[in-house]
Amino acid sequence: MKLHFDPNQQFQHDAINAIVEIFEGQPLNQGDFSFSMSSNSYMFQEGGVGNRLEISEEQILNNVQEVQKKNELNVTDELDGMNFSVEMETGTGKTYVYLRTIYELNKKYGFKKFVIVVPSVAIREGVLKNLEITFDHFQNLYDKMPVKFDVYDSKRVSNVRNFAISNNIQILVINIDSFAKDENIINKPNDKLTGKRPIEFLRTTSPIVIVDEPQNMETVIRKKAIENLNPLCTLRYSATHINRYNMVYSLDPVKAYDLGLVKQIEVDSIVTENDFNAAYLCLEKVTATKTRTSSKLKIDVNTPDGVKRKSITAKVGDDLYYLSNKREIYKNGYIINGIDVAEKLIELSNGEIVFVGDTFGGLSDEIMKVQIRKTVEEHFLKERKLKSKGIKVLSLFFIDRVANYRAYNSEGHPVKGKFAKWFEEIYSEVSLKSAYKDLIPFNAEDVHNGYFSADKKGKWKDTKGNTHADDDTFKLIMKNKERLLDTIEPLRFIFSHSALREGWDNPNVFQICTLNETQSELKKRQEIGRGLRLSVTQEGIRIQDTNINRLTVVANESYEDFAKKLQSEIEDDCGVSFKGRIKNRQRRTTVNYRKGFELDENFKEIWERIKYQTTYQVEYDTTDLIKKAAKAVGQMSSSRKAVIKTTKTALGFDHAGIVMETRASYTTSLDGVLKIPDVLFYIQGKTELTRFTILEILKKSKRIGDVLINPQLFLDNAILAIKDVLTELMIEGIKYEKIGQKEYEMRLFEDYDIHINNLTFEINKKDKTIYSNLVPLDSNVEYNFAKECESRDDIEFYFKLPFWFKIKTPIGNYNPDWALIKKNEKTVYFVAETKSEGQELKTSEKRKIKCGYAHFNEFADVKYRQVTTVGELDSI
Repeated sequence: MKLHFDPNQQFQHDAINAIVEIFEGQPLNQGDFSFSMSSNSYMFQEGGVGNRLEISEEQILNNVQEVQKKNELNVTDELDGMNFSVEMETGTGKTYVYLRTIYELNKKYGFKKFVIVVPSVAIREGVLKNLEITFDHFQNLYDKMPVKFDVYDSKRVSNVRNFAISNNIQILVINIDSFAKDENIINKPNDKLTGKRPIEFLRTTSPIVIVDEPQNMETVIRKKAIENLNPLCTLRYSATHINRYNMVYSLDPVKAYDLGLVKQIEVDSIVTENDFNAAYLCLEKVTATKTRTSSKLKIDVNTPDGVKRKSITAKVGDDLYYLSNKREIYKNGYIINGIDVAEKLIELSNGEIVFVGDTFGGLSDEIMKVQIRKTVEEHFLKERKLKSKGIKVLSLFFIDRVANYRAYNSEGHPVKGKFAKWFEEIYSEVSLKSAYKDLIPFNAEDVHNGYFSADKKGKWKDTKGNTHADDDTFKLIMKNKERLLDTIEPLRFIFSHSALREGWDNPNVFQICTLNETQSELKKRQEIGRGLRLSVTQEGIRIQDTNINRLTVVANESYEDFAKKLQSEIEDDCGVSFKGRIKNRQRRTTVNYRKGFELDENFKEIWERIKYQTTYQVEYDTTDLIKKAAKAVGQMSSSRKAVIKTTKTALGFDHAGIVMETRASYTTSLDGVLKIPDVLFYIQGKTELTRFTILEILKKSKRIGDVLINPQLFLDNAILAIKDVLTELMIEGIKYEKIGQKEYEMRLFEDYDIHINNLTFEINKKDKTIYSNLVPLDSNVEYNFAKECESRDDIEFYFKLPFWFKIKTPIGNYNPDWALIKKNEKTVYFVAETKSEGQELKTSEKRKIKCGYAHFNEFADVKYRQVTTVGELDSI
């Protein structure tokens, strides 16, 4: 399998442009045009080829403010250093975005040296994997641009010299711990580099530093280490920023979810009720003050409303019998004899030792068995639904103790732990059910395996996710990423240590189940993050259908608790609200089409009129284009000159080495000879207009002189202005025609799952629509419209047009809302787009609605209207 990447996703373009546009006005050193104050302006005394910034801080601030306005972010009054933040939710292609940004920065400005700083082995391996699998994709997009990527290895320090002297794009991936301390090899003089410190070769190039997950690098030492790379600028990419330095783009969890860029989330919660038959105890934490130690416990307490599980505080000598309001179950042996804060444990009078996070007395094994069963059953349900579509289903179990999955006997031979045994028993049982028989043609022992770190003898062990032992584990996970997606590979159920939670995921993880005997420290966002990415087919094509992309989290807590914790994390991390977007697994239902609806005369009457697919042609008057485009170019903001920034810095020494202190800075306008590109050819390549038309636009705009002030800035702004006018004129003059007898296929009307919410309209009059139970809706205006359709006698038939009923337009596909038949003195067939009264529509929405009118003009007896209520159709 080879994964495919869509180069045309608008939200990714927006994130890329947010960074690229920061440097508007920066000249290109090679390519479309360049200028230079000296022939060797990019050569340094150390012999490296590096990046150079030639626009002022004032220009950058202006650019940042424009980007922030465009992306509806708080506008920065002054720059917070040369740090720029991009927020992208997990699973939306953050790594793809910053890798493509590298190519764009080189293409537009000639920047060549890039250092990607990562906080962990897991994320490093993920970045390297992405560099490998996107390489051919980017090579095709960027005309085989020479690019070399490498990972810093302290055993191969001479590679940093190659990074510095190469005249091609160089990408170096480095772990923050490799250069954050003075004793790191990179910071020491090296004989292989003629006595120079390896880091000097990186500093020489003024690299653009990309920080992946910067929230892990906010300590003073790590921030100083990044500054010591002498970056031209630092680009910070994360879903969970702590500090949002100069934020230029934000795709928070709410936006990503609402735009369908990640899987829908649902929770299958497994909790116990009335589980008070044993002496339940969970040690939550131990603390110490100057005078005493104490513990926080969760126990079962007698209350006026019955037994409740509550958190209480206890010190040495306290008796749980009295703290539980005299529950008999705690009467003997439950006095706290000792509290050890260093070892994080308490000792009870019955001899039991309880560590922080440990639980006993509850039905923990029973709960975990049910979690495994629910995960396996959900897996088979999705496998049955998706197998014919070429989508392999994966399930992921996080566990906190490797021994629960695989243990070792006295002779050192591996034996199955309780999780492995339970899984195989449950899988064998479920797979024999008539609905699932032969669905997965593999035995229980073949479909599951574990990803765990190993000791020197090869035995799996518990780790924290940041050790050398974890290195090989992450390499294995990344190496097998594509193989896991192949249906002929038996592995479908993956057991992984909960410590290995960052830096890897697989798009076809549809179930996640956390099986912890101890209290889980896994954050909810980390838990769901491994399965948020949209799924792919056997051909590596990304699936966009929200009815397929659904992640089920099998949780040993209530749906309400899970949602509350997730919401709290998102609000803390991102400052946004996620309320109401977590779905309860038990509130999912299926939208069923009414049996035989395709034979209904009313359905046939309207479907026969609208079922044909179309293509379009555009016509516009060139004179009108020249006039309007010239006006748009003429109204552009003024072009600013490129400048040279000079900074006076005093050098000194301290215990750490050379330190710098800025004393003064100046900017000087570049008055040298600028090499002007072929302006008409450049704009023609971006707009596909004739050279004559472009020349007339520029002449009539009276702004052509700006090309002498700042050629690149003027050309880019002019292209944007011309394209916007051109799109508007194309849509004004668009004309559709049917593609012979090509139709939308009836077989695409398939039952599908949705989640019940306040906007789900339950049907009473089934003969008026194609559905048998309910209508899936997206807004209040649609709900009211459906209600009106059902209650009004003059509406003979109606239905919501399915998501695959798409009309092609110059700005993307358009999916109208409704098809309906209205009968009074005459019969009228309508296709309707519903929008709220007074709703401010985006420019793109308005343009697509115009295309809707043009499309349905080609269909006899069909009227297309944008309305808020059915009543607005009465006058037609």
